[in-house]
Amino acid sequence: MAPVNCTNGAMVGCVAVLSLSLATLSYFLFNQQRIFKHPKSKTQNPNCTKKYGSGIVGAIGNTPLIRINSLSDATGCEILGKAEFLNPGGSVKDRIAVKIIEEALASGQLAPGGVVTEGSAGSTAISLATVAPAYGCKCHVVIPDDVAIEKFYFGLSLSLVPLKNKQSQIIEALGATVERVRPVSITHRDHFVNVARRRASEANEQAAKYGQNSETPNRNQEQTNGEIFEEQKKNYTFSRDCTGGFFADQFENLANFRAHCEGTGPEIWEQTEGKLHAFVAAAGTGGTLAGVSHFLKEKNDNIKCFLIDSPGSGLFNRVTRGVMYSKEEAEGKRLKNPFDTITEGIGINRLTHNFMKARLDGAFRGTDKDAVEMSRFLLKNDGIFLGSSSAMNCVGAVRVAQALGPGHTIVTILCDNGMRHLSRFYKAEYLSELGLTPSASGLEFLGLL
Repeated sequence: MAPVNCTNGAMVGCVAVLSLSLATLSYFLFNQQRIFKHPKSKTQNPNCTKKYGSGIVGAIGNTPLIRINSLSDATGCEILGKAEFLNPGGSVKDRIAVKIIEEALASGQLAPGGVVTEGSAGSTAISLATVAPAYGCKCHVVIPDDVAIEKFYFGLSLSLVPLKNKQSQIIEALGATVERVRPVSITHRDHFVNVARRRASEANEQAAKYGQNSETPNRNQEQTNGEIFEEQKKNYTFSRDCTGGFFADQFENLANFRAHCEGTGPEIWEQTEGKLHAFVAAAGTGGTLAGVSHFLKEKNDNIKCFLIDSPGSGLFNRVTRGVMYSKEEAEGKRLKNPFDTITEGIGINRLTHNFMKARLDGAFRGTDKDAVEMSRFLLKNDGIFLGSSSAMNCVGAVRVAQALGPGHTIVTILCDNGMRHLSRFYKAEYLSELGLTPSASGLEFLGLL
């Protein structure tokens, strides 16, 4: 065979082809290495491997789903609790605080430097105060005066007693301002929720009036024209550099529903690998129950979703009979408070926009005694220290287990722990006065021996 005779031109061509082939091969191998890189190998892109969240907001959500051993063993079902008390603000309300603020910022209704207002004496206030600074915002909370808080009425089955100084101190320590107003009916313009709504409007009016000068205030004008400055301080609650206000409106703002439909629900689905049979929770604003039930039903309509309702609330009758009234109202048995229950944050006698999104298969009723006994049972047998609404949710989980029978997986929400419930729900003297002293040795109060 004759040897190949390469001219100089041909030689250059051969080298060029060979170089191109090697370059192509190198590129291919490089990309293959990127695609199939060993899981333990280090990457040069820090954004692909970071395992930390972004600030306090990154710590909210993705809470553990834990097996409640005592209830699971007693019922023959797998009863699982979403440990929302592990959120940085201590409750499930952290989720809606983030969603409300993020949606308000995205829509332009709120801007960094603005103030989020809410009428709340509970966990929502703490959650908003916790996360607002992370977005460059402030929080203004309006609460009923704690001297006579038992007298206020918002259509809620809260039966609130004097708000302890510790609660408002927490809110203030988080950097929020707390405004106390006298307790009046929800129909009154000075009801604490209505005041919170009005404060947001006032902040917007102030921003519109002083916005042009707030970024670079004329110090000389403030010094020489003290009369105007003093009038501004007198008429406006917020600082002059406030960029506006936004009323969180947790009961009617559908960001509440979306927080759970887009967050809590998907997490439950993933954590159970879609292998759950039922979900149950109480409702206050209705956002958690509505958001989770809506998402789960979209994934699998065979998943049963239930309400567990507290004393005095009308939701049980609404779900089961289509009529919004409570037994106490129908029989005229109201006592001193509009609703006689010690469970806080759950129960309501009106339909919120959030609750109307719920997709439910039925409802159960719980009592104050059920909640008290359940909280002590779980503390004794599982070491789980829960608040009143979380305890009621666990009562609901047992009721669902009894209705469905053994072999089912049931999920509920552990909204918060018992640390914010020491003055009432865990106070022996208070419970004794109401005839609610826990006495059960097991789950006999729910018919389980």
